[in-house]
Amino acid sequence: MTDSDILARLPDRLKKARRAQGLSLEAVEKLSGVSRSMVSQIERGESNPTVATLLNLTRALNVDFAGLLGEEVAEDRVEIQKEHQTPALDRAGDGCKIRILSPPQDTGRFEVYELIFSEGGKLVSKPHERGTREQLVAEEGTLHVTSGVAKGEISKGDTARYAADVPHTIEAVNGPARAILMVVKF
Repeated sequence: MTDSDILARLPDRLKKARRAQGLSLEAVEKLSGVSRSMVSQIERGESNPTVATLLNLTRALNVDFAGLLGEEVAEDRVEIQKEHQTPALDRAGDGCKIRILSPPQDTGRFEVYELIFSEGGKLVSKPHERGTREQLVAEEGTLHVTSGVAKGEISKGDTARYAADVPHTIEAVNGPARAILMVVKF
Protein backbone atom coordinates (compact mmCIF):
# COMPACT_ATOMS: atom_id res chain seq x y z
CA MET A 1 0.00 0.00 0.00
CA THR A 2 1.32 3.41 -0.94
CA ASP A 3 1.22 6.67 0.99
CA SER A 4 -1.30 8.00 -1.52
CA ASP A 5 -3.62 5.01 -0.82
CA ILE A 6 -3.48 5.78 2.89
CA LEU A 7 -4.12 9.50 2.36
CA ALA A 8 -7.00 8.74 -0.01
CA ARG A 9 -8.75 6.76 2.76
CA LEU A 10 -8.14 9.28 5.53
CA PRO A 11 -10.86 11.90 4.81
CA ASP A 12 -13.70 9.37 4.74
CA ARG A 13 -12.48 7.41 7.77
CA LEU A 14 -12.00 10.56 9.82
CA LYS A 15 -15.49 11.82 8.93
CA LYS A 16 -17.05 8.42 9.76
CA ALA A 17 -15.27 8.33 13.12
CA ARG A 18 -16.51 11.84 13.99
CA ARG A 19 -20.08 11.15 12.87
CA ALA A 20 -20.17 7.77 14.63
CA GLN A 21 -19.76 9.66 17.87
CA GLY A 22 -22.24 12.34 16.89
CA LEU A 23 -19.63 15.05 17.21
CA SER A 24 -19.77 18.39 15.43
CA LEU A 25 -16.66 20.03 14.02
CA GLU A 26 -16.79 22.42 16.99
CA ALA A 27 -16.82 19.53 19.46
CA VAL A 28 -13.81 17.92 17.75
CA GLU A 29 -12.01 21.27 17.90
CA LYS A 30 -12.61 21.48 21.66
CA LEU A 31 -11.53 17.88 22.26
CA SER A 32 -8.46 17.87 19.99
CA GLY A 33 -7.21 21.45 19.80
CA VAL A 34 -7.34 21.18 15.99
CA SER A 35 -9.34 24.03 14.45
CA ARG A 36 -12.72 23.10 12.98
CA SER A 37 -11.71 24.59 9.63
CA MET A 38 -8.66 22.29 9.56
CA VAL A 39 -10.79 19.26 10.49
CA SER A 40 -13.23 20.18 7.73
CA GLN A 41 -10.41 20.58 5.19
CA ILE A 42 -8.97 17.18 6.16
CA GLU A 43 -12.41 15.54 5.87
CA ARG A 44 -12.85 17.04 2.39
CA GLY A 45 -9.40 15.87 1.33
CA GLU A 46 -8.18 19.44 0.88
CA SER A 47 -5.41 19.24 3.48
CA ASN A 48 -2.84 16.63 4.44
CA PRO A 49 -2.51 16.69 8.24
CA THR A 50 0.73 16.37 10.15
CA VAL A 51 1.31 13.31 12.31
CA ALA A 52 0.84 15.48 15.41
CA THR A 53 -2.53 16.70 14.10
CA LEU A 54 -3.62 13.13 13.37
CA LEU A 55 -2.58 11.99 16.85
CA ASN A 56 -4.64 14.78 18.41
CA LEU A 57 -7.66 13.86 16.28
CA THR A 58 -7.43 10.12 16.95
CA ARG A 59 -7.18 10.73 20.70
CA ALA A 60 -10.16 13.09 20.61
CA LEU A 61 -12.23 10.59 18.58
CA ASN A 62 -11.09 7.52 20.58
CA VAL A 63 -9.96 5.72 17.43
CA ASP A 64 -6.86 3.67 16.80
CA PHE A 65 -4.26 5.62 14.79
CA ALA A 66 -3.09 2.58 12.80
CA GLY A 67 -6.66 1.49 12.11
CA LEU A 68 -7.60 4.94 10.86
CA LEU A 69 -4.80 4.93 8.29
CA GLY A 70 -4.04 1.30 7.51
CA GLU A 71 -5.80 -1.77 6.26
CA GLU A 72 -8.68 -3.02 8.35
CA VAL A 73 -7.26 -6.29 9.67
CA ALA A 74 -8.80 -8.61 12.22
CA GLU A 75 -6.47 -9.20 15.15
CA ASP A 76 -6.29 -11.74 17.92
CA ARG A 77 -7.06 -9.41 20.80
CA VAL A 78 -9.79 -8.28 23.11
CA GLU A 79 -10.43 -4.59 22.77
CA ILE A 80 -11.51 -2.97 26.02
CA GLN A 81 -13.13 0.44 26.18
CA LYS A 82 -13.60 1.72 29.72
CA GLU A 83 -16.85 3.44 30.64
CA HIS A 84 -15.17 6.86 30.88
CA GLN A 85 -13.79 6.37 27.33
CA THR A 86 -17.19 5.60 25.82
CA PRO A 87 -18.43 8.56 23.79
CA ALA A 88 -21.74 9.93 25.01
CA LEU A 89 -24.22 12.59 24.00
CA ASP A 90 -26.18 14.10 26.85
CA ARG A 91 -29.42 15.40 25.46
CA ALA A 92 -30.49 16.85 28.80
CA GLY A 93 -33.20 18.96 27.18
CA ASP A 94 -34.83 15.75 25.99
CA GLY A 95 -33.99 13.76 29.13
CA CYS A 96 -31.99 11.18 27.17
CA LYS A 97 -28.29 10.33 27.40
CA ILE A 98 -26.90 8.28 24.50
CA ARG A 99 -23.76 6.17 24.98
CA ILE A 100 -22.14 5.04 21.71
CA LEU A 101 -21.13 1.40 22.17
CA SER A 102 -20.27 0.36 18.60
CA PRO A 103 -16.89 1.12 17.01
CA PRO A 104 -16.68 3.94 14.44
CA GLN A 105 -15.92 1.54 11.59
CA ASP A 106 -19.39 -0.04 11.99
CA THR A 107 -21.20 3.26 11.36
CA GLY A 108 -23.67 2.92 8.56
CA ARG A 109 -24.10 -0.84 8.92
CA PHE A 110 -24.70 -1.88 12.51
CA GLU A 111 -24.71 0.60 15.38
CA VAL A 112 -25.23 -0.07 19.10
CA TYR A 113 -26.20 2.50 21.71
CA GLU A 114 -27.15 2.56 25.37
CA LEU A 115 -30.04 4.93 26.01
CA ILE A 116 -30.52 6.32 29.52
CA PHE A 117 -33.78 8.19 30.04
CA SER A 118 -34.85 10.38 32.93
CA GLU A 119 -38.54 10.26 33.79
CA GLY A 120 -40.48 11.52 30.78
CA GLY A 121 -37.28 11.60 28.68
CA LYS A 122 -37.57 10.93 24.99
CA LEU A 123 -35.55 10.41 21.85
CA VAL A 124 -37.25 11.78 18.75
CA SER A 125 -35.65 10.69 15.47
CA LYS A 126 -36.14 11.72 11.87
CA PRO A 127 -36.26 8.92 9.28
CA HIS A 128 -32.95 7.16 8.69
CA GLU A 129 -31.78 5.77 5.35
CA ARG A 130 -34.34 3.62 3.48
CA GLY A 131 -34.46 0.06 4.84
CA THR A 132 -33.08 0.94 8.27
CA ARG A 133 -34.57 -0.99 11.19
CA GLU A 134 -34.06 -0.67 14.93
CA GLN A 135 -34.20 -3.20 17.76
CA LEU A 136 -34.73 -1.81 21.24
CA VAL A 137 -34.16 -3.97 24.32
CA ALA A 138 -35.53 -2.59 27.60
CA GLU A 139 -33.06 -3.04 30.46
CA GLU A 140 -34.93 -0.98 33.08
CA GLY A 141 -38.27 0.79 33.22
CA THR A 142 -40.98 1.05 30.58
CA LEU A 143 -40.62 2.56 27.11
CA HIS A 144 -43.25 3.67 24.62
CA VAL A 145 -42.14 3.26 20.99
CA THR A 146 -43.71 4.97 17.98
CA SER A 147 -42.63 4.14 14.40
CA GLY A 148 -44.63 6.05 11.81
CA VAL A 149 -48.22 5.39 12.96
CA ALA A 150 -47.37 2.09 14.74
CA LYS A 151 -47.08 2.13 18.54
CA GLY A 152 -45.92 -0.30 21.21
CA GLU A 153 -44.73 -0.48 24.79
CA ILE A 154 -41.94 -2.57 26.29
CA SER A 155 -40.66 -3.24 29.81
CA LYS A 156 -37.52 -4.87 31.23
CA GLY A 157 -36.46 -7.83 29.11
CA ASP A 158 -38.79 -7.03 26.19
CA THR A 159 -37.58 -6.22 22.65
CA ALA A 160 -39.24 -3.92 20.11
CA ARG A 161 -38.35 -4.23 16.42
CA TYR A 162 -39.53 -1.50 14.07
CA ALA A 163 -38.89 0.51 10.93
CA ALA A 164 -36.53 3.43 11.42
CA ASP A 165 -36.83 4.85 7.91
CA VAL A 166 -39.93 6.73 9.12
CA PRO A 167 -40.18 9.27 11.97
CA HIS A 168 -39.83 7.36 15.25
CA THR A 169 -39.79 8.12 18.96
CA ILE A 170 -38.75 6.31 22.14
CA GLU A 171 -40.14 7.70 25.39
CA ALA A 172 -39.76 6.67 29.04
CA VAL A 173 -43.10 6.25 30.80
CA ASN A 174 -43.80 5.89 34.53
CA GLY A 175 -40.24 6.75 35.60
CA PRO A 176 -36.67 6.55 34.32
CA ALA A 177 -35.62 3.84 31.87
CA ARG A 178 -32.57 2.31 30.23
CA ALA A 179 -32.30 0.36 26.98
CA ILE A 180 -29.92 -0.99 24.37
CA LEU A 181 -30.65 0.22 20.83
CA MET A 182 -29.33 -1.55 17.73
CA VAL A 183 -29.60 0.22 14.38
CA VAL A 184 -29.31 -2.07 11.35
CA LYS A 185 -29.11 -0.73 7.81
CA PHE A 186 -29.97 -3.12 4.99
